[in-house]
Amino acid sequence: MKKRIGLVALFLLASFALFVDQELFENKANAPELVKDGVLDAAFENRKTNYQVTGTGTVQRILKDDVKGSQHQRFLLALESGLTLLVAHNIDIAPRINALKIGDSINFYGEYEWNEKGGVIHWTHHDPAGRHVGGWLIHNGKKYQ
Repeated sequence: MKKRIGLVALFLLASFALFVDQELFENKANAPELVKDGVLDAAFENRKTNYQVTGTGTVQRILKDDVKGSQHQRFLLALESGLTLLVAHNIDIAPRINALKIGDSINFYGEYEWNEKGGVIHWTHHDPAGRHVGGWLIHNGKKYQ
């Protein structure tokens, strides 16, 4: 009896592992190219867009929310390289970062869109429809997605 339970448990564990590996493969296959923080300068210089990026910046300025259409919390991040990015964080989908202050560090994962001022990071939230890779912001150890 113990042997049979062990075999069933082993089978279930192997099935779960295969399911998880398949899900990770499918998500990676559909995910946009991942670009690290240091490559953002080159993306800006070459006017690249639609890049899924991750990095860290310091809050330089907090802007008024964009309330036209979907509401977005907006702030400027300065990267170590000096490049400045506008973060447009959809607060209709993800929670607002209420305690955000100038000088705070933010880790981000989202989509980079070029503009002449440095670029915009958006899609810093999950996609309720499941068609776009989800993003996030981390502030003081808390993830906002």
